[in-house]
Amino acid sequence: MEKINNVTEFVFWGLSQNPEVEEVCFVVFSFFYTVILLGNLIIILTVYKGNLFKSPMYFFLNYLSFVDICYSSVTAPKMIIDLLAKRKTISYMGCMLQLFGVHFFGCTEIFILTVMAYDRYVAICKPLHYMTIMDRDRCNKMLLGTWIGGFLHSILQVALVVHLPFCGPNEIDHYFCDVHPMLRLACTDTYIVGVVVTANSGTIALGSFVILLISYTIILASLRRQSAEGRRKALSTCGSHIAVVIIFFGPCTFMYMRPDTTFSEDKMVAVFYTIITPMLNPLIYTMRNAEVKNAMKKLWGGGVSGRLMVNS
Repeated sequence: MEKINNVTEFVFWGLSQNPEVEEVCFVVFSFFYTVILLGNLIIILTVYKGNLFKSPMYFFLNYLSFVDICYSSVTAPKMIIDLLAKRKTISYMGCMLQLFGVHFFGCTEIFILTVMAYDRYVAICKPLHYMTIMDRDRCNKMLLGTWIGGFLHSILQVALVVHLPFCGPNEIDHYFCDVHPMLRLACTDTYIVGVVVTANSGTIALGSFVILLISYTIILASLRRQSAEGRRKALSTCGSHIAVVIIFFGPCTFMYMRPDTTFSEDKMVAVFYTIITPMLNPLIYTMRNAEVKNAMKKLWGGGVSGRLMVNS
């Protein structure tokens, strides 16, 4: 059957149809996006300039912050602009690129969080072999694997959607292009595509979540054999990671571990993993991590003190 595509652009319904609510959301999400950019950039600069890059944990934290910036930038700027627009449109090609970006950076973030859990497992359960196991070569290979995994996943998602015929309507009840809302617009049977999408995204989200649960269960069990100071430090480090995992994987599991159906709550749930989590990551990792806080104090506090001394 020949593909028929009469749609050249899609129209978003956005977060709300109420102009007053949209104005409030514009201010709120503009602030959120600014925090995302500044917070994650500070983490990246701190890791680089604070000489933390040699540590595997901060090596991955640095790239997590980079992915957070990219991930939120795929959806947030367009959503913020659309909040003040009367007609929220996106071209067909722009929609496919946005779909690719959301799944590419989202899946890459899932894999990076999983790799970070493995790093904490090795550090706490096998401390004497930590630097041997997590050497720079292995860290680079694991990081490359996260990018390749994210790319393959996103290519599959786009391939499943791009071959579908769209003959109208072209209105998406969302604020960005995602698979499930778009399947509803296709003028053909999408049951098989929906099953493949759910199986693919669901397996990645649930599989990674199970691995993370197992990793932290083993870590917490092993802490009983450590000193009080060791337990405190390990819990402080792992606590921040567990908080991020819960905030990120909870909404993701709700969205992708179910059949090809959409709910009115999907848009607000999506806000958590596309905007809230990237915004909270820098706060969680700095507030719960003494080493990062000390590096920030030395780096940024020292810079300010140095300038004051020079000016005096």
